[in-house]
Amino acid sequence: MWSKPWIMTQIWQDVLFLHWPISPNEIEPYIPQELQLDLYENNAWLSVVLFKVKGQRLRFLPPFPGMDSYLQLNVRTYVTYNGMKGIYFFNLDVTNRFIVQIATKASLSYRHSKISLKQRGNHFSFTSLHHGALAERLKISYQPISSAIMSSTLEKWLVERYHSWAKWKNSLFRIDISHMPWQLQRVNIDIVSNTLAPFVNETTKGIHPIAHYSKIQKARIYPPIVEIKNQLY
Repeated sequence: MWSKPWIMTQIWQDVLFLHWPISPNEIEPYIPQELQLDLYENNAWLSVVLFKVKGQRLRFLPPFPGMDSYLQLNVRTYVTYNGMKGIYFFNLDVTNRFIVQIATKASLSYRHSKISLKQRGNHFSFTSLHHGALAERLKISYQPISSAIMSSTLEKWLVERYHSWAKWKNSLFRIDISHMPWQLQRVNIDIVSNTLAPFVNETTKGIHPIAHYSKIQKARIYPPIVEIKNQLY
């Protein structure tokens, strides 16, 4: 996809991945009916990804002040559509209100949240809070403990995703991204509080997740593609 005409580029810094196996029956009612859950060894997966966005800009334009840097937290699961593997986002929480205003006009699941990421040496402290029908919080500290690792089959399955889907006016559309393969590191984590994805059983979120850290990733984002099939009801 690197040769395709992209519309936006971003740099993602200090990325933390958290992954929980989950029963497909528990999560399937919350994805669009056109999509199918992508399973690994009969498990669906709930993932939380948090990071800094830096250097965001549209193609051929310089970064726009006030929109080029913010914090983001994504809650997502893994899906397929017509044999193509990708991601469905339950929500994308960001600290930039203007980004939320633009994204919600296109029915994207962006929300404004209070997010803080502090670093002291090799130790990070992250907190997020979204006030909705239920307060959704994440408070976690983490510390990378290795150099880059050779990713296992499961680790590649969890992080190497280049397509996502969303609904807009009863239509399903896809957004593609491209970036180099993830350079993952092992990481120690301490989850103090987690009430994200309130539709998920608390017992599931009480399981210690698979966790990875990556220092930096540069990504390109491509124009949305309307999927031809299954748009009408």
